[in-house]
Amino acid sequence: MSQRTGDRIPVEVVVAEGDSCEVGGSRGQLARVIGNLLDNAQRHAAGSVVVTVAADRRDVRVEVADDGAGVPEGERERIFERFVRLDDARSRDDGGAGLGLALARDIAVRHGGTLTVGTSRPGGAAFTLRLPRQG
Repeated sequence: MSQRTGDRIPVEVVVAEGDSCEVGGSRGQLARVIGNLLDNAQRHAAGSVVVTVAADRRDVRVEVADDGAGVPEGERERIFERFVRLDDARSRDDGGAGLGLALARDIAVRHGGTLTVGTSRPGGAAFTLRLPRQG
């Protein structure tokens, strides 16, 4: 298990060797998607966040996975709606307004991609961003 540094959990980044992972789009908007996914993962992780980047012939895949409680299967689409927060006990200062994931998915779709959530290997959440590969 990783050690927390302040309020942040260290992030491990794994990039597939030999693959070009270039995508087209707005650098600022795509950075916002990755930032939102990392913030979400760090907020919910028990001690581990792993980012994996890989490409196939058509897409670049960025997966942000944590070892937290995960997202219940019945809530997986709902969390991408605006103002939805699954943890009602959290204050808005700690948990946000429930816009980050909705905005992240909107940006992914506007870039010709998708953003989905499933279960990570340790049982937490695994958010997968797929974007069309350039070149």
